[in-house]
Amino acid sequence: MEHNTVENKNDFTNNWVSSSRFLFYITVICLLCFVLGGCYNLFKHRYQGKPEVVVPENTLYNPKYK
Repeated sequence: MEHNTVENKNDFTNNWVSSSRFLFYITVICLLCFVLGGCYNLFKHRYQGKPEVVVPENTLYNPKYK
């Protein structure tokens, strides 16, 4: 009885060196995307500056009454 099997030498699960390299690159790419996305979100919601706020005169530290 003869068994004809075909071995796939490029299988992801058989070679731990190539699979660990692949997982390392995927991890680096995901981390880079996460950092760039966070930087973009911080840039999009950045501080726009001191707004002009109208304060009623009777609520100042030295209030001015009529």
